[in-house]
Amino acid sequence: MRPVLLWMTLFAFCNTAIAADDLTDADTIVRKANHVAFYQGTDGKATARMLIVDSQDRKQFRQFSIARKDINDGGDDGHADGDQSFFVYFHRPADVKKTAFLVNKHLDRDDDRWLYLPSLDLVKRIAAGDKRTSFVGSHFYYEDVSGRQLDEDHHRLKETTNKHYVIEAKPKKPDSVEFSSYQVWINKENFVPEKTVYFDQQGKAYRTVEAVEIETVQGFPTATKMRIDDQKSGGYTLMELRDIHYDVGLSADHFSERSLRNPPPDLIQ
Repeated sequence: MRPVLLWMTLFAFCNTAIAADDLTDADTIVRKANHVAFYQGTDGKATARMLIVDSQDRKQFRQFSIARKDINDGGDDGHADGDQSFFVYFHRPADVKKTAFLVNKHLDRDDDRWLYLPSLDLVKRIAAGDKRTSFVGSHFYYEDVSGRQLDEDHHRLKETTNKHYVIEAKPKKPDSVEFSSYQVWINKENFVPEKTVYFDQQGKAYRTVEAVEIETVQGFPTATKMRIDDQKSGGYTLMELRDIHYDVGLSADHFSERSLRNPPPDLIQ
């Protein structure tokens, strides 16, 4: 065999061979990835900058604070993580300033979600059916902020490469979502979900979520820059997290409906 062909053969083998210590259970892999994506530390907060670009290259900017607290944390030892609360508060631009979003995430029932609209001084309850709609005009969905319930989908380990577990997920209730399936590329070393591609009812990719930059913060692998591409519209949203802190000791009182109108200063600074 010529050297070039030998190298190509070895390269292909290294990219497809499964190591002895690779995981083979899809649900275990998904639980670990979900823990890394949404359960680092017992709580956390950050500031975020969001750039929204439409198909005509028109740009919008958002700046907001985001905070999260675990109500009960089952850990990453194979057991399901627990309920959580999320809070988002917008600082800029002027047309969304003081808008606030609150999620109480439950594992045994639909999440409770509220949106505060300061121009109307109105707290609006977000219906469960609206969780996969645009989050304040971006290509993120409300569900992207707090995560999708693991038991809503069937998971299958489609492929194992030298760097990733590739998981295929199909909804248990197809009529409740706009996608027919999605695939997730999960980093084998740190279990960060690096890319997710959603497919429509015709099996065509139409939405991609990607972790553009990953950093280690306080020992936790963290996606610090995320990009969502909408292949149907041609637009995309880029979100960057800064000033990330874990285990800051946030109180459960911070995550109440009262905080939507009057957010505690340490929650949004």
